[in-house]
Amino acid sequence: MGKVREVKRRRAAGPAKAAAKGEALTAEFKLGLLRRMMEIRGFEDKVFELLGRNILQGASHVYAGQEAVAVGACSAIEDRDYATSTHRGHGHCLALGADLKLMMAELCGKATGYCKGRGGSMHIADVSNRNLGATGIVGGNIPVGTGAALACRLQKKDSVVLCFFGDGAANEGNFHESLNMAGKWKLPVIYICENNLYGMSVAFSRACAVDSICGRAPGYAMPGRRVDGQRVLEVRGAVLEAAGRARRGEGPTLIEALTYRYRGHSRSDPRVYRTKEEEAYWHDRDPIKLFKADLLAEGSLTEESFAALQAEVDKAIAAAEKFAVEESPYPKPSELLDDVYCGWVETEKGLVRTGNS
Repeated sequence: MGKVREVKRRRAAGPAKAAAKGEALTAEFKLGLLRRMMEIRGFEDKVFELLGRNILQGASHVYAGQEAVAVGACSAIEDRDYATSTHRGHGHCLALGADLKLMMAELCGKATGYCKGRGGSMHIADVSNRNLGATGIVGGNIPVGTGAALACRLQKKDSVVLCFFGDGAANEGNFHESLNMAGKWKLPVIYICENNLYGMSVAFSRACAVDSICGRAPGYAMPGRRVDGQRVLEVRGAVLEAAGRARRGEGPTLIEALTYRYRGHSRSDPRVYRTKEEEAYWHDRDPIKLFKADLLAEGSLTEESFAALQAEVDKAIAAAEKFAVEESPYPKPSELLDDVYCGWVETEKGLVRTGNS
């Protein structure tokens, strides 16, 4: 728990909260964005390696290539705001301030993880950090994000909700029902579609009747905006503007961030449906590479300082692996039903209600 409290303090006192109020971006703040993207990339590369070594088991959908969306969006919200995530949600968790060690432990099914090893890759939540959780159901988090925004309205909170989802989810009924409700009631929610061009192996252009997700926004009485999802500051700017609208009571916004996942849908996906030329194009537009070039050009970064930053990130990833794989225990079998039922305990006669629950 000490690690979680440490992360919360860092997020509350860090640059994201101050800069979200419209203050000028400092070099320190920009370097923080770069580092966070590098941490997400390093984490996802390590996850893929552990999957290959059969140390980490089960399905896992890595976020490599899309880092600018999560980091840009999450840097634009404040400590009072919330987020819901997807099956490809590691980047969202880390961008919100999650601890690398606790994240890795959760993916490895260890008791020291955020959900005591019960959530795994697709169901991580950290409600204390206002991360309302990921879901393995395509589009399943869109009603959750919408409901959270309604709760904020009813409780008169000056909060907004980020709701991440992919292009495939935009064709689910949950998407249309939720956006209709949010538009009608002007709920403080920012819908962020991470259009990485493929829903599993089906190209977006083949699966969608329209050529843009954000073009659907006027049908639900909200503005829609498409951004370059490889440009972290462009994503941040769009979310800052949307958050301002939401806090003023002007309702939701639909943002479509064009991005690209470097690996397959999951480890079992050989990506035969994509050309080498397409992949090369998007690797040339790598979000870390683009932002690094910007910072080098403005003098906020040097090749030497970048190398030092990379070494720090590598060290942090190695420490997370050691903590999760070598130092953390698995949950005890006797704890199987912990947190499954509220107000019940397992006895020789079965489940028995306790207290007034």
